[in-house]
Formats: sequence, C-alpha cells, structure tokens
Amino acid sequence: MIATFGKLEHAVLELEPGLNILHAPNEWGKTTWCAFLSAMLYGLDTRAKSTKDRLADKERYLPWSGIPMSGRIDLNWQGRDITIERKTKGRTPLGDFRAYETESGLAVPELTAAGCGQMLLGAEQSVFHRSGFIRLADLPVTQDEALRRRLNELVTTGDESGDAERLEKGLKELKNKCRYNRSGLLPQAEGRLKELEATAQQRQTLLEQCQTLSQRLGETTVWRQALENHRAALQYAAAQEDLRRVAQAREARDASAAQLAQLEEKCANHPSREICEEKLQDLQAFQAQWNEVQRQRNLLPPAPEAPPAPAPFQELTGEEAIAMADRDGADYQALLKKSGLIPCLILGILGFAAAGWMLFSKLWPAALIVLGLSFVPSLLYGRSRKKKEQQAQAFEAKYGSSVPSAWRTMALVYSTALKDYTAQKLEYQRTHRQLDIRLAELEVTRHSLCGQQTPEAVIPVWQDILRQLEQLDGLRRDARRWEEHLQTLQAMVRLVPEPAGEDPLTYPEGETERLLTEAAAEEQRLKTRLDQATGRLHTFPDAHVLESETAKIRERIRRLEDTYAALTLAQDTLTRAKQDLQRRFAPRISQRAQELLGQMTGGRYDRLSLNQDFTLLSGASGEDTLHEALWRSSGTIDQLYLSLRLAVAEVLTPEAPLILDDALVRFDDDRMQSAMEILKELSREKQILLFSCQQRETACLAESQ
Repeated sequence: MIATFGKLEHAVLELEPGLNILHAPNEWGKTTWCAFLSAMLYGLDTRAKSTKDRLADKERYLPWSGIPMSGRIDLNWQGRDITIERKTKGRTPLGDFRAYETESGLAVPELTAAGCGQMLLGAEQSVFHRSGFIRLADLPVTQDEALRRRLNELVTTGDESGDAERLEKGLKELKNKCRYNRSGLLPQAEGRLKELEATAQQRQTLLEQCQTLSQRLGETTVWRQALENHRAALQYAAAQEDLRRVAQAREARDASAAQLAQLEEKCANHPSREICEEKLQDLQAFQAQWNEVQRQRNLLPPAPEAPPAPAPFQELTGEEAIAMADRDGADYQALLKKSGLIPCLILGILGFAAAGWMLFSKLWPAALIVLGLSFVPSLLYGRSRKKKEQQAQAFEAKYGSSVPSAWRTMALVYSTALKDYTAQKLEYQRTHRQLDIRLAELEVTRHSLCGQQTPEAVIPVWQDILRQLEQLDGLRRDARRWEEHLQTLQAMVRLVPEPAGEDPLTYPEGETERLLTEAAAEEQRLKTRLDQATGRLHTFPDAHVLESETAKIRERIRRLEDTYAALTLAQDTLTRAKQDLQRRFAPRISQRAQELLGQMTGGRYDRLSLNQDFTLLSGASGEDTLHEALWRSSGTIDQLYLSLRLAVAEVLTPEAPLILDDALVRFDDDRMQSAMEILKELSREKQILLFSCQQRETACLAESQ
C-alpha cells in the first residue's frame, strides 16, 4: 500500500499472506493506515460534514503537506495481481478511481469505484466495518446499557450499529407522521375532508333554507295583503259607527241641558257650595269632638283606692314607716349582741382567786364575803340577758319575722304603694277637671252652631243642600262633557270609502292590527333572513369547486392509507427479518463466540447464552449462575467483544481480511497469548493485519515460531 493520506506522504506498507503484526508507537499512523485501506476499498464519503465532536474523514485525513490526497494498493485477488489507484479529482478527494492488472495494465471492469470493496471482500462497507475491521475505538470502555445493547445486537444479528433499531424507529416515526392523534397527515386530511363535507352540507342546507324562506315570504306577503283589505273594511264599518255615535251624543247633550236648567232654578236661593261645606265641616267636627269627650268620660277608670297599711305601720307615712323599720332593726341587732359576758367571767374568776387566797391566809370572814360578791356579776348578767330576749321577742311579734332586712323591705313596699296611690289619685282628679272644662267649651260651640237644636238634627239639612249643589255641579260637568264629546266625535268623523275586494276575514280590529303587525314583522324578518342566507351562500365556494377539492382530499387519504399500510408491512417485514437473522446467526455466532472466549480465557469462561430479551450472559467455570457482561471487568468485556466480532467475521465475511487496530491493548499477557494463538489459527484461512503499539504481540509470535 502506498499512501498520501493524512500524516502519511508517499508512505509504503508491505504485507504478507497470513498474520501480519505491525508494531509502531503511538501517533505513528496505525489508525491512519486502517482508514486509508477502508477509503481505498470503499471510497471516501465526501458528503459527510464535520461536527463539533468529530471531523469528517475528508477533512481529518487531508495530507499534512497540502498535496492532493492519493493512494495505491497492489493485491492478489482470485489468483490475479491487481492494482487499485485513487487520486483527487478536482475538489473531490480520491474521486478518480482505476483498477487494472498490475503487469499488463488491462482494466478490471468488475472493480468499480463504488463496488470495489464489496467485490473484493464479499461484503459491503458497513458489514466489513462491523465484522472484520476491529479498531481500538470500537472496543468497549464503559460498562453501561449501551454496551449491553451493542453486544446483544452483535450476537443476534452480527450488526452492533443499531441500524435495525434506527430503521424501526424511523418507520415508527413515518407511521406517526401518517397517523398520530390529530397531528398526523392522515388525521389532518381526514379532518379537511370532514370540513369540506361539512361545508358542502352547510351550502346545501343554506340553499334549501333560501328556497324555504322564499316560499314562506310569498305566503306571508299574500297574508299581509288580505289583512290590509280586512282592516280597510273594518275602518269603513268604524266610520259608519262614528256617525251613529255622533247622533246619540247630540241627543244626550240636549237631555243633559234640560236637567241642568231645572236644577238651577231649584238651587237659586241656596248659599254657595263653599259655605255649605264649611258649615257641614264645622258641625261634623263638633259632633266628633263631642262624641270623643263623652267616650273618654265613659272610659274613665274608677277612683283609685288607698293601699292597706301593714300592722306595724298603721297611720304612718311611707317615710315614717321606713324610719321606724330602720330604728327597730338597729335596736333588734343591738339586743342580739352578747356583750358583758367576758367581764362578768373575769370578775368572777378574780373573786374566786381572791377568796382562795384569803382562805389560804385563814381570813375566813373576808373570804366568805368575797366569794359571795363573786356571784353578783353573773346574776346581773343573767337578768340583763333575759330582759333583752323579751324585747327581741316583742320586735319579732310586731313584724312577724326575725329578719330586720325583711322589716325594711316591708316598709319600702308600703312606701312605694303609697306613692303610686298618690300619683294615681292626682292623675284621676286632673283628667276629670280637663273633661269638665272641655264639655263646657263644647256646649258654647254647640249653641253657636245649632242654636236650640242638636247637631243630629242640623247636619242632614246641610247635607241635603250640599248634595243638591254637588248634583248641580255634576250636571254642569255632564253638559260640558257631552258638548266636548259631541265636538270630538264630529272631529273624528271621516269619510272612508268602501273596500274594493271581498273580505272573508272576521277578526276584530285589535286582533287584525296585531296580526297585521306580526305579518309585517314576519315579512321583514323573512326578507332579512333570506338576504342573510343568500349572503352566506355567496361566501361558500361553488359546488364543483367543493367536489373537486373533496375528490383530491379523498385521493390523498387513499394514498396516505396505502403508505401507512406499506409502512406497517415494512415494520412487520423488518421484525420478521430481525427474527430470521436471530434464528440464523444467533446460534452459530453465540456457539463460536463461546468457543473463542473459552480458548481466549484459558477455559475460564466456557458458557455463553442469550435470554429471551436478548440479554447476553456469560459464565465462568465454578460459577453456578450466568451473569450479564456488565458484571465483568473491562479486559474481560474486551475479550468477550473480540470473541463476538471474530465469530461474526467468520459468518458474515469469511473471505475478507481481518484488521485489528490495538484490539489486544487491554489483554493481560496470558490472554493476549491465547488470542494470538487464535489469530494464528485464523490466519491459515485469511490475511490478518494486527496493528499494535506494544511489542509483546511480536515477541509472542516469535516465541511460538
């Protein structure tokens, strides 16, 4: 291989059949040589764009010297020595491709720029990269769910890229785009179809409504004209009735004038109505006052009676009774006090003590005298106590109670009753005096109004006079009213022609006016509704436009439903393909990977299995149960991963070379040696390129030889 690619400038790499170990330090260009080989076989993706996390290969591997990118590979394919060349064409890196026989220079037409790698290796680029092209960057570096998915995909389908999952997700997104709630294309088209159908239905409804309104408008107009003819007939009949009422009013006016003349002659000598009303009001007011005074006199209560005096307070005033009760109560409290007892006891004790001393001194006469005198205070106290008890009993008998507060309460009640009696007596006397004075005044007024007669005899006379005067005023008002009524009727009389047409209706005038008003309003309402419906009808598209758009939407719905069905079929097909791949590859790959893993780990890991959910399990000798790969160390995961990739390469790309870029970097020495034994065994069937930054692979190979 001759490369002008990235840091490589006219660099040459010669390879041999079988296992090639290419040892070089970091940044020597091992990864660049791997990328160069892929680009020469499959071409460079010039459409890829750089991102903030990753450079596109067309920019990453631009020659550092600035010269155009180019390359050449001399290889042997199916017993023929062939040369492949790619060089930059214009602004397209490696855009010019040639494949020819190395010695003769004859072109090899079956090798093209796009299909060269697939023809030589028997696999397209994505399959080769995921099977026989193992780079350090592909090795697992973390133990996470993403690694579990990669291992499962690799063992079930031979493809760890997740393309199938992304394709399934893409199909699901396309189906959602077709039909997902209300946001899909199908729901939108169906909604638009409903809108168009609703619009067409509304247009047809409006058209029918316009026809109905037009028919009803014509019927209402005919009805209104019939009502107007009936109203004209009623007006003619009303005019004839007005003439008749004028004649009746003239007769009534003349009769009222005759009655008025007779009553004016009768009332010629009567006083004025104002005098009569004033006289009658005075009489009626006097009679009302007189009757009220008599009623008040009859309703007067009897004279109040003096309250009975309790026995202790006979012939005493209220204040005197209270004073006596307070005085007796104080005396009674003084009698109850036990005063004088203690002094008497003290004197008695002193007397007995003195008598005892005198007896001790043998003063017998003096002792007897002193002893006798010692009993005197007790005798005097007893007599005083008995007298007080007699006085207290006298107070209790007087008031009928031994509680002085009750005596005062009795006095207070008696004093209050005396005060109430005095006030009632004064009020009774004052009321009688006022009524007597009022009766005397009313007697004077009666004499001035009625003379020697009573109001009952005088009032009817004045009432009769007033009634005649009121009747006279009423007749005068009637005469004026009849005159005014006659003038009004004469002014209202108008000449109305007879109706021209026949009038079959029998409605009264009020009902006719109501019906005519309703008919006119209904006619106007129907005109308005007809105008509105016509205006709304004009806002709708024409029928053929709606039909055309509806047909287009239905065709679009049909196509979308076909697309949705096709996407569903694609999903089902993809699912079946995944299941088929799993049935085809999983047993072979997992069995071969188990053999390689056991060989690579010195027989420690001898079991490899897949769960129903495609979780990859492995088991070491001595372990009772299988564990997921995420339970293992990073180096063990690398060995498991390499075993799977080697098994996939045997199944998918049996004729393609195997390229490993630092794939054994995290293997310990023993497992690295086991891996090298596997690679040497595989190199008997295919060419292997092992790039390494360490020398132990070369040393291991030298020892084995």
